[in-house]
Amino acid sequence: MKDKSALLYLENQLCFPLYAASRLTTKIYSPYLKKLNITYPQYIVMLVLWQYNEQSVKEIGERLFLESNTLTPLLKRLEIKKLIKRRRSKEDERTVLVSLSSKGNKLKEEVLFVPVEIMESFQNSSIKEKELKTFQETLINLVGILANKATAGQK
Repeated sequence: MKDKSALLYLENQLCFPLYAASRLTTKIYSPYLKKLNITYPQYIVMLVLWQYNEQSVKEIGERLFLESNTLTPLLKRLEIKKLIKRRRSKEDERTVLVSLSSKGNKLKEEVLFVPVEIMESFQNSSIKEKELKTFQETLINLVGILANKATAGQK
């Protein structure tokens, strides 16, 4: 590369297309989730609970890469909507456990259409479902690498 300043061009950054894709993906989710009266961050918390059932706030935060100061207000809003229940652990009162309410369990059935709609909206003549699945696997690997680096940097 002759011009070193080209390193700083937006189109040469890995971070920008990841950032833009994330924002645009969240925007695509919005109308579907609005019908269900939940936001995207609330949706991913619900995904964790639908998959793993009762979890501590710490476990949810680790799965979603969210700090408790971000997660706690999300959980409070979900509790106000009567989608989850929070309670202190009997073994360790410092630990808050989060579980689905009956309304939260019922929402799971209502939301099953969302992943199908999203996958369909990502496909067109230039990108197919198989390519999206491969890309998803690559992103999962990248998240693992970045999470390990972030954890190592905190030590």
